[in-house]
Amino acid sequence: MSDRKDVVKVASGQGFWGDDLEAPVRQVQGGPIDYLMLDYLAEVTMSILQKQRARDPGAGFARDFVPLMERIFPACIECGVRVVTNAGGVNPVGCAEALVEAGRAAGVSGRAKVGLVTGDDLMDRLDGLLADGHELAHMETGMPLVEIRDQVQSANAYIGAEPIVRALELGADVVVTGRSTDTALTYGPLIHEFGWAADDHDRVAAGVVAGHINECGAQCTGGNCLIDWWNIEGMGSVGFPIVEVSADGSFVVTKHLGSGGRVTRASVSEQIVYEMGDPSTYITPDVIADFTSIHLDDLGNDRVRVHGVKGRARTDFLKVSIAYAGGWKATGTLTYSWPDAGAKALAADRILRERLDRLGLVFDEIRTELVGWDSTHGALVGPPPADVPEVQLRVGVRGADRAAVDRFTREIAPLVLTGPPSVTGFAGGRPRVQEIMAYWPALIRREAVESHLVVDVREV
Repeated sequence: MSDRKDVVKVASGQGFWGDDLEAPVRQVQGGPIDYLMLDYLAEVTMSILQKQRARDPGAGFARDFVPLMERIFPACIECGVRVVTNAGGVNPVGCAEALVEAGRAAGVSGRAKVGLVTGDDLMDRLDGLLADGHELAHMETGMPLVEIRDQVQSANAYIGAEPIVRALELGADVVVTGRSTDTALTYGPLIHEFGWAADDHDRVAAGVVAGHINECGAQCTGGNCLIDWWNIEGMGSVGFPIVEVSADGSFVVTKHLGSGGRVTRASVSEQIVYEMGDPSTYITPDVIADFTSIHLDDLGNDRVRVHGVKGRARTDFLKVSIAYAGGWKATGTLTYSWPDAGAKALAADRILRERLDRLGLVFDEIRTELVGWDSTHGALVGPPPADVPEVQLRVGVRGADRAAVDRFTREIAPLVLTGPPSVTGFAGGRPRVQEIMAYWPALIRREAVESHLVVDVREV
């Protein structure tokens, strides 16, 4: 126990796939940290990755991660920074293999180990699980999965900290998972470093809160901030969060000295309530955290202390993220200018719908929005005032018949010469037909997943 750290610093370097590519580099180079967590996944991301893997069996992971690691691998090894990420997506094996090659290209052969966690992917086991009585019913509708089984494209369970901890115990410098829950990328290293027991609910729950604050990157350091956002400086080189965690579970949220943005009680509070349902019951695979127990102390100088977090025992279930083929969609836009921009856009919509009806096209939904008037806050009463300088007409359709959706894409352009005047904004050609990957959330008894998790550590 004597070799345990008093404080462990876990830095966030990625809030989603597509986030600031330079943020992880700044985190590693900007000052001392112990861990770098990189969160790439969301439900829609899993669907995108599955579509990519369907086209290319070697795809299915966050490809940005591999060149990033090739760039920072030497610095991480030299500074003792360990990386934990769910960049593996639906193909963690392919991600780990590419990462090993990137490490060799970066010159860390013989000095680095890559940990790989597999077993969250349930696709190959899905029929067996259904046969064994796991209904995987939709969490909101109660419909059993068998109703759409032939449409399922991917099924991944949200796994917790245990396999991450095992990989770190085996000496992994980089841990790659599939659908790890976002918060475990932070609290997994904390469990490893401090030796928190599984039933130490308050400390593990504190780690969950630290992970929740970390998981969205700069959203807690001034990005996407509602309060006084116009006075936040340095957002061009915004600092991403770092949680400095003590063994008792209390921690300080901060960022590297001299980086942009800010860390205040308000900015941290905004992130805490992000994507929040019942704040007293924040469920993770390892613990239920009570977010109403959180205490925040603004220490000034971009430092906010978080303490007092309470937790209780985990549930007997894990959440499963299932993606299934839900039909086809397409969206087209046209912009109408003053005068009477709104009236012109509404007339164009009416003409378009008449033509779709005449062609006998049937859709599950046709949605019209006037961007600049009613697209953000929902439908408003009446058309936009006549003096509105411009309105963008956006019309989308979705349905099971791809041919019908494709025909819709051919009916937007004719409005340029067969509809109201002063239209523009049709650059880029016809709208693109896209397959809908719909989301099906379900629960499964945890033993059906955890008994199949495998941790493998590979030499670079």
